Formats: sequence, structure tokens, C-alpha cells
Amino acid sequence: MNKETSTPAVEVQGPEKTIKAPSLSKLIWRRFKRRRLGLVSGIIIAILTLMFFGADFIAPYQYDQNHRRAPSVPPMLDRIHFFDESGQWVGPFVYGIERMRDPEILGLWIYEEDTSARYPIQFFVKGEPYDFWGVFRADIHLFGTGESPTSTGQLFLLGTNQSGKDLFSQVMVGGRVSMFLVTVVIITSFMIGILLGGLSGYLGGWVDNVLQRLVEITMGLPRLALLLALSASVPANTPPEMRLWIIIGVLAVVNWAPLARVIRGQFLALREEDYVFSAKAVGAGTGRIIFRHILPNTMSYLVVSATLAVPSVLILESVLSFLGFGLNIPLVSWGLLLKQFNDNFVSNIEFYTWLLLPGVFLFFTVLVFNLFGDALRDAIDPFTVDAENQ
Repeated sequence: MNKETSTPAVEVQGPEKTIKAPSLSKLIWRRFKRRRLGLVSGIIIAILTLMFFGADFIAPYQYDQNHRRAPSVPPMLDRIHFFDESGQWVGPFVYGIERMRDPEILGLWIYEEDTSARYPIQFFVKGEPYDFWGVFRADIHLFGTGESPTSTGQLFLLGTNQSGKDLFSQVMVGGRVSMFLVTVVIITSFMIGILLGGLSGYLGGWVDNVLQRLVEITMGLPRLALLLALSASVPANTPPEMRLWIIIGVLAVVNWAPLARVIRGQFLALREEDYVFSAKAVGAGTGRIIFRHILPNTMSYLVVSATLAVPSVLILESVLSFLGFGLNIPLVSWGLLLKQFNDNFVSNIEFYTWLLLPGVFLFFTVLVFNLFGDALRDAIDPFTVDAENQ
């Protein structure tokens, strides 16, 4: 009788390989890096933020300092020299500037270099004292000639206005004021929009009806007309600092409604998720469910929305100040600088075109924020991330 012999099965064991899927944050960063314009824009935004944060230190002069002997000086970027008359390298310096009347145009000042007086450009030079964010007092500036305001050896990178104020210093401090205003407006409007939109979407019923009618009324009003009306109601003798906070409140009032509507839609969808029912089952309250469970799932949208809201608020503030309904002197912003240019538009556009440079900074900042926001939106989009992961 033949017996079939069976070979016992041999189990081959080898080193197990664990494949770990990349996290969502890594996928987002990977996709964001592929958008070169967005990446470069992010770097530029970081540089601008540092510049505006240290505006008093970077600016060679106080933004409100008048150089009475140097009104309407053209930009001096092309007047920075590195070699002396013999062609020998001596480092960056400027010659003294001499003011004289234009022989052809009455009332126009022209400036010539006085090659007999040479003023080296120094770094970390002592200048006019300033309060750094109100924390401490300092007198060290990043660069400058270190000369007294009465000296002819001044460095005006972007020129001066008709009052002799250094335009570069005004642009730096004005950018800080504008970005501070934009940041506070976005934080305030997002807090209102998230709170009202979240309550509307989560609670529903009569609360949803009341809040949505309020949103529709707010969005139905012309935004610029509402801004002008609210700003015009501020008394003219209001202190500049108080007016700044009033303008922040006015801008926040007209910017919360669109966000509230979108947040409502997201809450309507997320409140039906299993983790929300689980939180209710263990006795979690409404506030905890909204802020600990639902709101974190909307953060990707909020981050992108905040980035894309910066250009809009920045332009609105500039428009208000340009039309005379925004900030007032002694505060300074890009919109206020453009208003000063518009006050004597004909002469400024013909003889003092460099006074339009704050508008160039405004355009450039709006552009980089738009590019950064678009790239960030594409990187965070879950459909885009899923397609990348497949």
C-alpha cells in the first residue's frame, strides 16, 4: 500500500517592512514647494514682515522728521558711490547735496552734488532717537551717514516730499501701520464670522434664520459706501490713535459676513459627522463641540481665507485714507501717503513722480499675498492632496 508523503509547509519569515504614509502636513508642504511663485512670495512676505516690524530701526530717519534744507529731493539710489575720483575703492558714500533754483521753472528746486564733501554710508549708525514699539528707547539705525539734520550729507534712498520728510522712512513706518491694521481687522472679523457662522450652522432653527438675515443685510449693502458712511460719522477732532481703532472696527464690521456664510455651510456638513454624535453621547456641551471638535476641521480653510483677505483689507484701508476718510496725520499709512500725492496731483506727477512709490509698495505687497494665498489654497485643497497621494 503506497502512502502519499506530504512535505510539511515551511513558513518563511523575513524582516517586515512598514510603509508609513506621509502626514497631511508633509503632503501640503510638498505640493506648496512645487509652486515656485507661491514659495518665493512666502519668503518675500517673511522679509517684509521683518522689515515692517523693525521699521524704526531700518529707517534712517524719523518718519515725521522735516529736513527743511532738503525739500523734494529726488531718490538718491543712483548717487551712492563706491569709488573716489581716482577710481579707488573706498566703500559706499554720498556727496553733499546743494540746493538751487531751477533757472527754467520758477519755484522748482534742483540738487547738485558737492564733490568736495564726501560722507560715508555706515551701518548701525547713531541717529535720531525713537521708541521701539513703545518698549525701549534707542538711537541706532541700520544705515545712514550719521550727519545732523542740518548737514548736506544726507541719504534719502527714495527722496523726500515737499516738507523734507524722508520717503523711505515713511514707507517703512506706513507699511507697519497698514499691516498692523490689516492684522487686527482680520482677527476681529474672523472672530465675529466664526462665532456667528458657527452658531448659525450648528444650532439651526430660528437662530440660523435670524443670523442669516443679518448676514444677507450686511452683504447686501454696498461695502465701499458703507465704509465711507461709517468713517464719515467719526468726528474730525478724534485723536489719531482713537481714529485708528475706529477704522479697524469699521473695516471689521463690513468683512465678517462673507466668512460667516461659508463657516455656516461647513458647520452644517460637519455637525452630521460621527465624532460630533459621539461627543454629544458623552455629554459634551455646545461650546465644546463647536470649538474642540468642529472648528479645528475648518482650520485649513480659515488659514487660506485669512491669507487671501489681507490684500482686500489692505486696499480698503488705502482707499479710505486716500479719500480722506481713513487715518490722519501724525499717523502714516500707504493710503495716506498716496493721498498726499493726490493733493497736488498735477505738479507731483510732472515733477515729483517718486512720491508715487508708496503705491508701488502697496501693489507689490498685494501681489505677493495673492500669489502666496493661491499657492497655499492649491496645496491645502483635499482633492489636490488626494490626487497627489494616488
